[in-house]
Amino acid sequence: MTLRLDGRLIGLGVTGSVAAYKAVELLRLLRAEGADVVVMLTPAAGQFVGQLSFAALSRHPVETSVMDLLPDGRIGHIVVADSADALVVAPATAHWLGAMSHGLSGDAVTAACLATAAPVVVAPAMDGDMWTHPATQDNVARLRERFGYTIVEPELGPLASGQSGVGRLAELASIVDAVVDAVASRPIRAPDPAMRPPRSDTPPRDADLEGRRVVVTAGGTREAIDPVRFIGNRSTGKMGAAIATAALDRGAAVTLVAANMDVSPPTGAQLVRVASTAELRDALIALESSGESGYDVLVMAAAVADFRPLRAADQKLARDGPLILELEPTPDVLAELAGRARDRAAAGSARRPILVGFAAETGALDRAADKLRRKGVDFLVANDVMEPGAGFGTDTNRVAILAADGSRQDLPMLSKRDVADRLLDRVVAALDARRDEAQTSRS
Repeated sequence: MTLRLDGRLIGLGVTGSVAAYKAVELLRLLRAEGADVVVMLTPAAGQFVGQLSFAALSRHPVETSVMDLLPDGRIGHIVVADSADALVVAPATAHWLGAMSHGLSGDAVTAACLATAAPVVVAPAMDGDMWTHPATQDNVARLRERFGYTIVEPELGPLASGQSGVGRLAELASIVDAVVDAVASRPIRAPDPAMRPPRSDTPPRDADLEGRRVVVTAGGTREAIDPVRFIGNRSTGKMGAAIATAALDRGAAVTLVAANMDVSPPTGAQLVRVASTAELRDALIALESSGESGYDVLVMAAAVADFRPLRAADQKLARDGPLILELEPTPDVLAELAGRARDRAAAGSARRPILVGFAAETGALDRAADKLRRKGVDFLVANDVMEPGAGFGTDTNRVAILAADGSRQDLPMLSKRDVADRLLDRVVAALDARRDEAQTSRS
């Protein structure tokens, strides 16, 4: 049997349509034709479909942001744009058609299409009236006639609105045929695998956090000196973002409580923005009791400022001489939350979540065990921020994971995503053990 896309790399862009779930099957069909496929999601697409199925079928990380970097430091969507034999956007929403026709590259899918010299195949899907609107038709005509894109037009059928009309995503076989036709007369653009996005032969981890609610804090808090100045720290939020992404990929419902971050939050996480330690505390206490049972896991990866001005000025301070600030310690938010969790569990009002703290040390990790005990958490992740490659702003980290049972796991230098998965392995095991213990006590 001849595989019509054998040796080809196809970039599959998915936008925020209800039909996004069909893109998983489209990926499978492209793979069945011999294609190597890299998936890109817009932020809206991430609200309809998760990354795990795409990553499992493609064996590539899913590109979700123009800020995403490959493990070797290359920009993900640019590598796709430069090496793919074709890009296919399916489903393509009316919003995406308008943004693309005017070159507005606010997401990885649009940016890759703007940056590529490969043929682009577009399969729109939307409500019937949206499809027939003159604005949409003008955008489609521009993509077809000015950009040379192949448009696989939507079909007549039932729509998500409950109505019937032209707007239903074309049959997937027709989209595959259009991709085959687009590359048929062209040589393979990047036959050298080194020029393509790296492919993993290791399947992604199981969805072992499915049905769990995970709260992750990230970034550094800022304590106001006056309306302009603040006391802060060097945290970029990379470690917290990596943990949130890893938890999403494992099926968790993730809330990211983000202080000051230099990286984009992962698509699919509920985002809560905070600035100060007090705001962080208030947000976590609100999340503690939200929903039916609060959260199952709290990972406190944010770098909380240890001190704040005793009194913040309500106007900008003049620079007319020395400035003496009187500081006070900020509340130990994690220790407070751990105490509240123990009290609720003892009263039988809620199950106790798994609590994870972080400790950024300088020179040695001798204080980490005492911090774990004082905070009353299940795990404490400690690192020496003075070690090259393990400090703030790096893509790698070397940590020790200390547990409440007295054990300690020292990890080698790893990517922050790998550290996140190693940590979540421990968290999942602890959740399973706590569940088994609860079932035994009831029997």
